[in-house]
Amino acid sequence: MHAWVVTSYAEVIAVVSNYSADRTPPLEHLDQLGLSFMRPFSEMMLRQMLFMDGTKHARLRGICSAAMTPRKVEEIRGVIESIADGLIDKFIASGKVDLLEEFANPLPAIVTATLLGVPVEDHKQLGAWVVDLAEVLGNFQHHPDRVAQIVQSLEDMKTYIANRMEEERRQPTSGLIHSLMTAEFDGDRLTDEEVIANTIVTLIGGHETTANLIASGFLTLLQNSASYEMLRSQPEIIGSAVEELLRFESPVQHTARIAPADMQLAGKTIRKGSRVVAVLAAANRDPSRFPDPDRLNLVRTDNRHLAFGWAAHFCFGAPLARMEGQIAFNRLLNRLSRPVLLDKSLSWRSNAGLRGLTNLHIGFDPIPPARIPSL
Repeated sequence: MHAWVVTSYAEVIAVVSNYSADRTPPLEHLDQLGLSFMRPFSEMMLRQMLFMDGTKHARLRGICSAAMTPRKVEEIRGVIESIADGLIDKFIASGKVDLLEEFANPLPAIVTATLLGVPVEDHKQLGAWVVDLAEVLGNFQHHPDRVAQIVQSLEDMKTYIANRMEEERRQPTSGLIHSLMTAEFDGDRLTDEEVIANTIVTLIGGHETTANLIASGFLTLLQNSASYEMLRSQPEIIGSAVEELLRFESPVQHTARIAPADMQLAGKTIRKGSRVVAVLAAANRDPSRFPDPDRLNLVRTDNRHLAFGWAAHFCFGAPLARMEGQIAFNRLLNRLSRPVLLDKSLSWRSNAGLRGLTNLHIGFDPIPPARIPSL
């Protein structure tokens, strides 16, 4: 990998706090390596807040955060609850479901489409593009046989967002795309290219990580029956439960940084320009930070996990992801009676950075259980 790999909690925090996020390969460097096909991704990354430091990052984050405030997220709570119930209604009579395909994937996809202000029926196409792009953003390696399709997905998504922006200019809505187009930070607005690039970031973050939180989190609960029953009988602990599920099975496994100067870390000298991979998921299981880290504890206190990152690059969509996770688990535990895992073996996606299942087959009693009041 030609990189340092950091796995302990204190050192991961040092890396994400003090090392540079500006790690986009120069376009000419890609050409020299014979990776010219990656140019569209580098051009996009140059405009995304994930790959910026300092004032450039603060400007983009300020504008995007203004477009997704906690108040705006709270306003769509009822919408998310309705979407979750509607999805469950479609399969509850059958007594079985691929929870990933029929619930964990469509829930955040529909919510994100609603939040963006695009037609809800477009969520499947948006989700397919997101899966392709996540294959590049989440992996160290590239897949030569998939490059053409993935590049095409990026171009198609950019064209789609550009067309939606034209629609917003003709008929403005209250969606996130319009908010990104009009939000100001210190009198500054995003360019069209920045709106497109950061809408893509929102789509990937809003869909991939939340879908994996829901599917992996529900699997974790099924594998820990005492915790499952605890949460089902005490829905008031859903807030801390979601935090523990995020720590225990982190949807985002790692992030990367560049040493801005010669740095000392855990007794090692990290030379300027060196690539450092901070493994967030490993830090979330560090026994020096989390007592008994391999035990699921839904009421764990002092649970400052790194699933959403840290400091300046803490995920600005975290309030939405948390709300979706809380609603999803609350509804599933409320409405599925005696669920059991049907898969004899689990199948995980080959994505080193974004950990998620390929499917999750669940069986349950098709007779709806007695309702537990939702929070």
